[in-house]
Amino acid sequence: MTGAACRAHGLQRGGFCNWPVSKYDGDLARQHIEATVSLISELKRRNVFRVGIAYLVASWLLLQLAEVLTELLALPDWAGKLVVLLLVVGFIPALILAWAFELTPDGIKREKDVDRDQSITHLTGRKLDRTIIIVLFLAVAYFVYERASLEPRQPTAPATGEVAGDTARRERAEGTEPSIAVLPFVNLSNDPEQEFFSDGISEELLNLLVRVEGLKVASRTSSFTYKGANRNIPDIARELKVDHILEGSVRRAANRVRITAQLIDTDSDRHLWSDTFDRELTDIFTIQDEIANAIVAALRQELGTGLDAVTVEADTTNLDAYQLYLKARSLFVARKNLAESIRLFEQAIAMDLNFARAWEGLAAAHLVSASWLAGDGIDHNGLAFEAANRALEIDPGLSMPYAVRGMYVSERGPGFVAGMEDLDTATASDPKNATAWLWRGIMYKDLGYFAEAIADLERCLSIDPAYQNCRQHLAEALLFAGQEERAIALLEETLEHNFHSVTSSFLPHYLRSGQRVTALVLAAASVRAEYAPVRDWIDALEHPEQDHAARVARWQQWAAESNLGLCNFSEVALALRRYDCFSPLVDGRAGWQPMLREFRKTAHFKQAAAAHYLGFWRQHGFPPQCRPVGETDFACD
Repeated sequence: MTGAACRAHGLQRGGFCNWPVSKYDGDLARQHIEATVSLISELKRRNVFRVGIAYLVASWLLLQLAEVLTELLALPDWAGKLVVLLLVVGFIPALILAWAFELTPDGIKREKDVDRDQSITHLTGRKLDRTIIIVLFLAVAYFVYERASLEPRQPTAPATGEVAGDTARRERAEGTEPSIAVLPFVNLSNDPEQEFFSDGISEELLNLLVRVEGLKVASRTSSFTYKGANRNIPDIARELKVDHILEGSVRRAANRVRITAQLIDTDSDRHLWSDTFDRELTDIFTIQDEIANAIVAALRQELGTGLDAVTVEADTTNLDAYQLYLKARSLFVARKNLAESIRLFEQAIAMDLNFARAWEGLAAAHLVSASWLAGDGIDHNGLAFEAANRALEIDPGLSMPYAVRGMYVSERGPGFVAGMEDLDTATASDPKNATAWLWRGIMYKDLGYFAEAIADLERCLSIDPAYQNCRQHLAEALLFAGQEERAIALLEETLEHNFHSVTSSFLPHYLRSGQRVTALVLAAASVRAEYAPVRDWIDALEHPEQDHAARVARWQQWAAESNLGLCNFSEVALALRRYDCFSPLVDGRAGWQPMLREFRKTAHFKQAAAAHYLGFWRQHGFPPQCRPVGETDFACD
């Protein structure tokens, strides 16, 4: 219709030409609008919108909780999907219930049965508003926390034509080594005694992966910290500073074994590889070979780097001897029952006289038992030396027997020169042998070379951050070097683990700072025997000028009852001024304590140092606190 015609009929409104509308059509439209507005108002009054919003926000929070629990409890993937399905299915019924029912002071009633004048939907609505605000606040707080503290769970999408391995290679372009931790495999056997077997399998795989050039492997001590811990994989990976985790389980029945293993990329939370191995126990070494090389192949494909394959060298064909070895080694590592550990190593050797690793384990167990089982009447040091030599006759490439022999000959054989040579060989044979670095660090500390000791002990901790003995000896080396503040901080980290190895060196610090009770507790713990007269020790440290004859008598009586002598406790003997105990050098490190400056000027110290230290000093140079005096004499501060 033209504008003129439109104006002629009186139909132009606001510049537009409108078709005529009947009165019936206008009323019908008005009724639809009024009905819609009325429905919306009723939905608001009955709090349906509020219930829907609260349901959606609460559902989001429940999904986050379900995700965490699914990972924490290792639930199957369908568990999370089931939660989503239930929440979706429940949405419409929740809205229907909100429409059909009302919460009243007398309980829940059908909405049609509630008098509008007595309805409290407006009060219920306010409560829902507060609930929505609180739930929204929790949702926002969780979202901020997740963004700030959690690592992304999905990898960055690669560019076109780029595979996951390319991304990994680009991320490691700076030369960072790929890393992995082997968690203790879970024992699924009916016999709890098979725990040592599953632990042994985990450790054997770890030892195989350590040999892979270009792969950083978390130490056994660090990985086994999480044995039985209910922790999720990303948290463990962050704490161990690794980007891959190997976990699995072992089920043994009669002469068969089932080993399940899976390799996880912790950056993306992806399973790179998993497999199950059902074998006769006679194939145990073959299984280890298969698992280790499957892991290497998966990492090689993932990282795009040239990791070499490994080969399992079964140094015994006697399966019974191997199982005894695993159990003996488990007891030795835990320091739970060294006497039983020694007995099992000996049984394994009796079954296979050429089992080199069993001889190696026996040597290490005897060496440690010399201090842990002092007073049992056994020459553990001598037996350790014999076992170490036998292990090296069978396999000269081993590391630990050299370390054992080095510690032995430094005290009983040619002395520190020969001992240090063996320890140098031990660290060169296996640069990842944390114990070899620990023992060489201790030897440097005994000789007075504190900077070198600190370097070796820090190297030990870089290999095995959970090695408390290494951390405590490092604290002592720092104390001797004059770095008391750092030494105390490091020591007290170890005390949280209830570990006591060289804590007695710190007694003067706690006494000077007025912590006498702490000093008493540390003294008692360091003796490792009941009812020791540690109060006499503490009193002697507090009052060095007093006559200690009565204190010496009490210590001698107590030590004799324990089949020991006072000189077995060198630090106690020095505090009681029994300097003659130092001449045979029962404990070389005791002479370097800061409080013993005057003792280092005595004939007793010079006699012991001349017999044990001087040859090494003249060959390698005097430590900073000592210096030659003429051609035959020396002095130490």
